[in-house]
This record gives sequence, C-alpha cells and structure tokens, in this order.
Amino acid sequence: EQSRTPEAIRKEMEGLAAAGYKEVTLLGQNIDAYGRDLSGAASDGSGRRKWTFTDLLYYIHDVEGIERIRFATSHPRYFTERLIRACAELPKMCEFFHIPFQSGDNEILKEMKRGYTHQRYRRIIDTIRHYMPDAAVSGDAIVGFPGETEEQFQHTIDLVREVGFDGVNTAAYSPRPFTDAAVWDNQVADLIKADRLNRLNDVVKEVARERSERYVGKEELVLVEGLNPKDERQVMGRTQGNRVAFFDGDQDLIGELVNIHIDVARNFSLTGHRVDA
Repeated sequence: EQSRTPEAIRKEMEGLAAAGYKEVTLLGQNIDAYGRDLSGAASDGSGRRKWTFTDLLYYIHDVEGIERIRFATSHPRYFTERLIRACAELPKMCEFFHIPFQSGDNEILKEMKRGYTHQRYRRIIDTIRHYMPDAAVSGDAIVGFPGETEEQFQHTIDLVREVGFDGVNTAAYSPRPFTDAAVWDNQVADLIKADRLNRLNDVVKEVARERSERYVGKEELVLVEGLNPKDERQVMGRTQGNRVAFFDGDQDLIGELVNIHIDVARNFSLTGHRVDA
C-alpha cells in the first residue's frame, strides 16, 4: 500500500474540476489505511498519524467545482466512527458506503483472516445509520469458502436481511494460487456453491427492492452520466446513494445535476421525472 500525498490528490481534483468534472471517487484497495506510510503525527495530541483518510477528506472536500465525493473500498477492520462523522458533516460526501463483509459467520471470517466479527460489522452499520439514517450501504460476499456449512451460509443470509443492504456483490469461492485455503481438503462442491450463490442472490435482490421502495415519491438529485442504452429518449445517472436513475432527457444533460421525482423503484434502479421540466 502506497499513499499519494494529500497535495497531489487535491491538485488532481482541482484539474478535474477545471475540466468540468463534478464528481470524483477516491480509490484504494483498502482506502481506510490511507496515510500509514506518510510521516508525521497529528498536532492535537491524540496520537494519530498526521494523515488518515478522514484527514484527507477534510483537506480536499472544498475543492471548488467538485460537488460530489465518493470513495472505495473500505475494510471493516479499519473503519472508524471519526470517518463516519466526517462523511455526515461534509456536504459534498455522498451518502453511500461500500464495505465488504464476505461472510456473516465468525468462524468463516476467522478462516478468511478478515480481522473482524459479524458483530463488529453490524456495529459499523449501526453507527453509519445513527449519523446518516438514509445512507446507502453495499457490500461483498463469498459463498462456499472451504469448510462452509449450510448453517454458516445461513448466517450470511441473516446478515444480508438484517443489515438491509442496498446491494451486494456476490461470488462463489474459487481457489487463488499461493493461498492457504486453495489447498485445504475441505473444499465445497461446485454444485453446492452454485446453489448457495443463487439463493443468496435471490435474497440480495429482495432486500435491494425493499430498499429501493423508500425512494418512491421523493426527490433525488441525479448526476447525469449518459443516455439510457435501452431507451435513447432517456438519460441515466446516479443518486447520492449510488442508485442508478432514469428519466426523460437528451445528451445535453450529461454532466448536469438534475432534481427528479422518483416514480418507479426496481431492485437496483429507479425511474422518475424532472421536477423542473
């Protein structure tokens, strides 16, 4: 992991703003570890490093012309309440968090060497919703990790239902070269992995649809990204909560922030109409 300097990141954002971009996404394989390789200590006597990811957000959030800031990907082991407070306080931060959980079972998480429990993960989500009640949350999950039992798989199902994810990226475990788990003798059969993946995906879609329904009848600010590839009479963009939204419009709206009223909710997308049209 190597951190770019805050100055370099801010300078790039200023260049993007000058070119007309309105939204940036800060990327890192484990973005919460930002600053660990940068020198210095915080001046407030807290013992923190001078630069954490939270400090970076305070430093770059006021770049003129940039109206939205997202980030990915977070790791539950390093996710802090201080970061959540910053996201709630800074007006340009999108109300969206992508925090992989991988499994809802503590034994599987231990075998994966994830460094947290499902209880720790749930506390993070509870804290997010304390500060930002309407924030959207997505995650990643793997089924069929070596040794996973049906009961352990059900713990993942339970976590998805109880957290209420807006979306989950799912996958069946596949052995990766040079990893311990790849050579364990308790591999889960492919048919079982496929069955579990299908069942998990059904629950993910069900929960995501329930989450989408909360948008119906509300107004959402959408940053238009392009034309709807299935209907060129419409444009598509994303809400603050990262939901894809469609509404009538043409390519002149690309790059614009448009307020729309949500009329229809689907599993992972919305349709509405312009409030000012």
